Amino acid sequence: MPTQDPAPINTPEEDEDDDYMNMVIAEPAVPQKETSMQRRQRQKREAEIRGRVKSKSELAEEEKAAREAALSKSMLADIASSKNKGLAMMAKMGFKPGNALGSKDNVGARIEPIGVSMKEDRGGIGLDTEKKRKFREKVEKEGKRVKAEEGDYRERVRREREEARLEGMVGRAMRVAERMNEVREEAEAQTSEEPKDVKKRTISTKPLKQINILWRGLVRKREEKERDRRMRYDLHQSLSRLPTYDDADEDKDDQRALGKDRVQHTLVEDLEEEDPDLDAFNELDPAERLHKLILHLREEYNYCFWCKFTYPDKDMEGCPGLTEEDHD
Repeated sequence: MPTQDPAPINTPEEDEDDDYMNMVIAEPAVPQKETSMQRRQRQKREAEIRGRVKSKSELAEEEKAAREAALSKSMLADIASSKNKGLAMMAKMGFKPGNALGSKDNVGARIEPIGVSMKEDRGGIGLDTEKKRKFREKVEKEGKRVKAEEGDYRERVRREREEARLEGMVGRAMRVAERMNEVREEAEAQTSEEPKDVKKRTISTKPLKQINILWRGLVRKREEKERDRRMRYDLHQSLSRLPTYDDADEDKDDQRALGKDRVQHTLVEDLEEEDPDLDAFNELDPAERLHKLILHLREEYNYCFWCKFTYPDKDMEGCPGLTEEDHD
């Protein structure tokens, strides 16, 4: 019985080769003809590029690029080097490209020539090394100076803060001493034979030199501040209204409305005078002034500035000591 041959199987490659009916034949591109206007614009752009003067930086960059390109390749690899007379003479003496000069026993000899290092400034040989040395010394000296100044700055800031803290405590001790002195004077005045209808004066007009030197500076500053305030007030009143005049028909209500019934502050007598004792006291260190105030409070009033307490007797039993460190 005759056998039937199987149908041939076509591979994808054969299908692609045989699929010539679906092939798309691209038409050749027709070159577009350049118009006269396009030609003139192209020629104008090329002329501008050729005519532009390059800057110094561009010329330097081109020169550097050409130099790097020339140094990056060996002269022996150049085709023109075969016609070099010097190379021909060296070849006759036994030189071969890729080998060192000299005898064969010269191990470690240089195969390539010494590289070219372009010097861009006008300094002599060795100047860069000297500049580096001076720069390094300057940097080290500046570093030491900065460290020294940093230490001095920290010490100065610490000292200024400590002085400001002591000045604040001196002011508080002055106010405590002044208040205790006023309380003692009021108690003495009550026990004396003065009439009881005398009004208490809130601002003292006692001369400054009769006030204790320990808190005299506090009173002087307060009086000067009050004087400046009164001067500003009087100047404002003189500019804001016409000068007043005495009117016989004015009653108390009118005077109160015009501000004529106000009690004027009387300044101390010797406010404008110099006080060498106060100047000498203010020249002392804040710590020394504070120590004098603390001793005065303890001796006169049995009062400890650090404990903020008035003890019943001179022994001041329970007080740790005289200094701030004793109360820590």
